[in-house]
Amino acid sequence: MALKWTDSLDIAIELDEKYPDVDPATVRFTELREWVIGLEDFADDPQHSGEKILEAIQMAWIGERE
Repeated sequence: MALKWTDSLDIAIELDEKYPDVDPATVRFTELREWVIGLEDFADDPQHSGEKILEAIQMAWIGERE
């Protein structure tokens, strides 16, 4: 399944599996962006990310932990 920036919940699940020891609330957006781009299933234009998209991914990731 190819992940796009708008797939925030699916991205959050992948990040949670890849980085189980990381507190998503402490991840900087610059780091989060690189981690998303580095996901094996990510297939979107790296330049199309923005603060709102990264915030949505981070909030979904935090929600996955709760």
